[in-house]
Amino acid sequence: MENGTIFDDVFRTMLEKMPYLAIPLINEVFGTSYPEDIEIIQKRNEHQTQNGRIITDSHLLIANRIYHIECQSTDDATMVIRMIEYDFAISLENVQRENGRYRMYFPQSCVLYLRGTKRKDTIAVELVMPNGSTVEYIVPTVQVQRFTCNDMLQKHLLFLLRYYVIKYEHEKRLDTDSRKWKQFLEEYAEIERYLKESFLEKGNEKAYCDMIELIIRVADYVFRDKENVRKGFGDVMGGKVLELESDKLIQRGIEQGIAMERKKTELERQKAEAEIQRLKKLLEEKNNKQ
Repeated sequence: MENGTIFDDVFRTMLEKMPYLAIPLINEVFGTSYPEDIEIIQKRNEHQTQNGRIITDSHLLIANRIYHIECQSTDDATMVIRMIEYDFAISLENVQRENGRYRMYFPQSCVLYLRGTKRKDTIAVELVMPNGSTVEYIVPTVQVQRFTCNDMLQKHLLFLLRYYVIKYEHEKRLDTDSRKWKQFLEEYAEIERYLKESFLEKGNEKAYCDMIELIIRVADYVFRDKENVRKGFGDVMGGKVLELESDKLIQRGIEQGIAMERKKTELERQKAEAEIQRLKKLLEEKNNKQ
């Protein structure tokens, strides 16, 4: 992953591997109550406009409604303009003819801001129609750093969890011998326990490994200039995945060995049975000739 797109890449990877984790976030932002096992259809993210090609971070169809979520790691005063461009392109692709006239359905959209806590809860632009009437286009914002670790775990906002480490990005006291470091590790020990209960203990080893891996990727970028912190964090979180993978390989080897032995034993039994039947047949033929 390139550093400039690490957050977007992790965002899209999460949608690709575990799209169901976006459901609690959508419920939180839009006040819906979708179950996590609801069908999610990932629509095309690439759209062609007069100004060229644009690519959205997400374009989801859930229960006949379109949802669009953008991930933003830096300040951008024109974000609302970009959002209306994206949403207009999406709505054009979903235009419908109803009662003799065309109707465009804009998606339910929001922006995830990964840094900061002091932005407004919405961004907006006023659209002035040719007849002088106005329509206000409003997009809610989600400021990830407003959520505590407990908030994310209690609300099952695991979609945001991999960005939680950004909270410590500019923490000057974060050193592997500091009290802040111990607090940091305690939080991630709690996160790891939660992930283990949510995935590993339910037999979903892949989701567990994917979550840990994505958390580590973000942390590696956030702590790119703090080698000791990056290594210490990787040892703690990464070791969980390595340990799990080694256990799985050992167990898989044992199971394969048992299966091969059973297969071998069964094959030998079948051969012995076939030989017995052959000898019986020869004996019967001999007796019949006598």
